[in-house]
Amino acid sequence: MKTTLNLNDALLAQAKVLAAQRGTSLTRLIEEGLQLRLNAAAGRRKAAAVKLPVFYGRSGLAAGLTGLDNKALREAAGDDDA
Repeated sequence: MKTTLNLNDALLAQAKVLAAQRGTSLTRLIEEGLQLRLNAAAGRRKAAAVKLPVFYGRSGLAAGLTGLDNKALREAAGDDDA
Protein backbone atom coordinates (compact mmCIF):
# COMPACT_ATOMS: atom_id res chain seq x y z
CA MET A 1 0.00 0.00 0.00
CA LYS A 2 1.28 3.44 -0.83
CA THR A 3 1.32 6.11 1.84
CA THR A 4 2.89 9.51 2.41
CA LEU A 5 5.14 10.21 5.37
CA ASN A 6 6.61 13.48 6.57
CA LEU A 7 10.11 12.63 7.82
CA ASN A 8 12.86 14.79 9.26
CA ASP A 9 15.30 15.61 6.44
CA ALA A 10 18.38 14.47 8.39
CA LEU A 11 16.68 11.23 9.43
CA LEU A 12 15.64 10.51 5.86
CA ALA A 13 19.19 11.15 4.61
CA GLN A 14 20.61 8.74 7.21
CA ALA A 15 18.01 6.13 6.31
CA LYS A 16 18.84 6.38 2.60
CA VAL A 17 22.54 5.91 3.35
CA LEU A 18 21.86 2.89 5.55
CA ALA A 19 19.54 1.34 2.98
CA ALA A 20 22.20 1.77 0.29
CA GLN A 21 24.88 0.26 2.54
CA ARG A 22 22.66 -2.77 3.21
CA GLY A 23 21.67 -3.09 -0.43
CA THR A 24 17.98 -2.74 0.35
CA SER A 25 15.26 -0.24 -0.39
CA LEU A 26 14.21 2.62 1.82
CA THR A 27 10.73 1.07 1.97
CA ARG A 28 12.14 -2.24 3.23
CA LEU A 29 14.29 -0.46 5.83
CA ILE A 30 11.27 1.44 7.16
CA GLU A 31 9.20 -1.76 7.23
CA GLU A 32 11.92 -3.56 9.22
CA GLY A 33 12.18 -0.72 11.72
CA LEU A 34 8.43 -0.57 12.19
CA GLN A 35 8.24 -4.34 12.63
CA LEU A 36 10.96 -4.23 15.30
CA ARG A 37 9.05 -1.58 17.27
CA LEU A 38 5.76 -3.49 16.98
CA ASN A 39 7.40 -6.75 18.12
CA ALA A 40 9.03 -5.00 21.09
CA ALA A 41 5.69 -3.49 22.12
CA ALA A 42 3.99 -6.89 21.86
CA GLY A 43 6.77 -8.44 23.98
CA ARG A 44 6.24 -5.87 26.73
CA ARG A 45 2.51 -6.57 26.78
CA LYS A 46 3.14 -10.32 27.07
CA ALA A 47 5.64 -9.80 29.88
CA ALA A 48 3.12 -7.75 31.85
CA ALA A 49 0.60 -10.61 31.67
CA VAL A 50 2.82 -13.03 33.65
CA LYS A 51 1.23 -14.08 36.94
CA LEU A 52 3.57 -14.36 39.88
CA PRO A 53 3.17 -17.23 42.34
CA VAL A 54 1.67 -16.34 45.70
CA PHE A 55 2.35 -18.21 48.94
CA TYR A 56 -0.75 -18.66 51.10
CA GLY A 57 1.02 -20.57 53.88
CA ARG A 58 0.32 -20.10 57.56
CA SER A 59 3.73 -20.50 59.19
CA GLY A 60 5.34 -17.05 58.79
CA LEU A 61 8.94 -16.29 59.77
CA ALA A 62 11.10 -18.61 61.78
CA ALA A 63 11.28 -18.03 65.54
CA GLY A 64 13.45 -15.06 66.43
CA LEU A 65 13.11 -13.29 63.06
CA THR A 66 11.19 -10.05 62.72
CA GLY A 67 11.69 -9.32 59.04
CA LEU A 68 13.31 -6.00 59.92
CA ASP A 69 16.91 -7.26 60.04
CA ASN A 70 18.23 -8.14 56.59
CA LYS A 71 21.42 -9.68 57.96
CA ALA A 72 19.46 -12.03 60.24
CA LEU A 73 17.15 -13.01 57.38
CA ARG A 74 20.11 -13.78 55.10
CA GLU A 75 21.84 -15.81 57.82
CA ALA A 76 18.62 -17.78 58.42
CA ALA A 77 18.39 -18.47 54.68
CA GLY A 78 21.96 -19.83 54.68
CA ASP A 79 23.49 -16.99 52.68
CA ASP A 80 27.25 -17.22 53.31
CA ASP A 81 27.82 -13.57 52.36
CA ALA A 82 25.72 -12.24 55.26
